Amino acid sequence: MEWIKRLNDAINYIEEHLLEEISYEEIAKIACCSTYHFQRMFSYLADVPLSEYIRRRRMTMAAVDLQESDEKVIDIALKYGYDSPTAFNRAFQSIHGIAPSQAKLAGVTVKAFPPISFKVTIKGDVEMNYRIEKKDAFRIIGVYEPLHHELEKNFEIVPQMWQKAAMNGTIEKLTAMMKDDPMGILGVSACNEQNNWKYFIAVANSNDLAEGFDEYVIPATTWAIFSGEGIMPNSIQELERRIVTEWLPTSGYEYANAPDIEVYLNADPQNAKFEVWIPVIKKEK
Repeated sequence: MEWIKRLNDAINYIEEHLLEEISYEEIAKIACCSTYHFQRMFSYLADVPLSEYIRRRRMTMAAVDLQESDEKVIDIALKYGYDSPTAFNRAFQSIHGIAPSQAKLAGVTVKAFPPISFKVTIKGDVEMNYRIEKKDAFRIIGVYEPLHHELEKNFEIVPQMWQKAAMNGTIEKLTAMMKDDPMGILGVSACNEQNNWKYFIAVANSNDLAEGFDEYVIPATTWAIFSGEGIMPNSIQELERRIVTEWLPTSGYEYANAPDIEVYLNADPQNAKFEVWIPVIKKEK
């Protein structure tokens, strides 16, 4: 399948550039999606964040170099992009559990993380409820925080945003300003023209702009909309994982250039009802 081929081409690009600064933008371009969407797909499919995978591959190759060559530790550190011996030592120990200098000793055990490859495994043992909708551009208002280049670092930023918004009354204010579809509190991963990603906690509202809130226009696109319920945040995270790993590869669609949207339909985290909106476009045949 073309979708899987592009993912594997992206892995090949990483392998060919392990000794250089790896461009997330170039990887995503090969996979024909945004950097944000590629990192999400990768982490769900590979069960490891993209940055950690790259670190594991580099430290695997660094261990081989340490054991099989006469190069100094500092030279190998520089070879794999570490200007600081301390940073290289920290990265190496995080993977292998020993210092780089110890890896040169005979009989020392190190770890190996081979290159991964993707393939489609069709499960389909649990149903997924979804609908496809075309929707005109619509405006949201709310609060936002910049998202980090490395997706996993946002796992701290976003929960803190929600906690703060719940405690300072932002959620309550936004709830009173809901006017348009989708009717719910929205979590929106949005991108500007400079390819900088932001996370909004917002509502759809085409008219009002209260003081202290920002606006963003979500472009017209086609959406795959999945419904779910359960305990937060595990239930929505599991649904998002299944969308990427089970539905998307065999759906005939791929990611479109638009934000992801989480729609929270009630305020009970123990019995949440929600929707996940994925921007999609038909794959070229």
